[in-house]
Amino acid sequence: MGLLDGKVALITGGARGMGEAHVRLFLEEGAQVVFGDVLDEEGKALAEETGAVYVHHDVTSVEDWSRAVSTTVGTYGRLNILVNNAGILKFRRIADMSPEDFDRIISVNLKGTWLGVKSAIEPMKAAGRGSIVNISSIEGFIGAEGMSAYAASKFGIRGVTKAAARELARFKIRVNSVHPGAINTSMALDPEIMAEVDADAFLKSMVMKRFAKPIEVSHVVAFLASDRASYCTGSEFTVDGGLLTGAGY
Repeated sequence: MGLLDGKVALITGGARGMGEAHVRLFLEEGAQVVFGDVLDEEGKALAEETGAVYVHHDVTSVEDWSRAVSTTVGTYGRLNILVNNAGILKFRRIADMSPEDFDRIISVNLKGTWLGVKSAIEPMKAAGRGSIVNISSIEGFIGAEGMSAYAASKFGIRGVTKAAARELARFKIRVNSVHPGAINTSMALDPEIMAEVDADAFLKSMVMKRFAKPIEVSHVVAFLASDRASYCTGSEFTVDGGLLTGAGY
């Protein structure tokens, strides 16, 4: 038996990186999966390979959210799980960042998550219960140079998660956040970011001296999506190899 047998999941930002790992693991664990992204070529290829259902999904769009949820319910009859995974990152110090770039990051990462929670309420109420997993970051706990907008969005996801957990518990809908650290994805290892980072110093500062594989985050997400996490809501789960334990001297 799979951890997610009988569950129907909608995953955003699922075409590559952590989102792709979530899609693959959820399928392995028995879920029926619909996933969205704006990367149509990669999304369609993953859907063809895995059998998951792909839908074009800009998480800042109310209309796209309506279509993604309608596709999920129309295809599988219900919605049990939402993983708000879609996110973007742009390295810019405050003095150099444009207001437009700031607005874009907040819109995708924070508003997109809020719209996801809002869009999932009615179908999860109809299903009798549900689990929402919001992907934040360790930058939801600490600041990072050049990441003011990203950190603001990820701090904000913590607030949305906790408010939603309190509002939705009466409907048996759980809401939790996951906070990845250094994950081996194309977004985290973007050349623009790596050019600004002392990679050797960063590696030495790690408690576990390596980047995580995306699947290591997916296992935590799948647990929170499952009934085994039935008493977890409003909580924050770090997958950071110990990065937030303290400073290394």
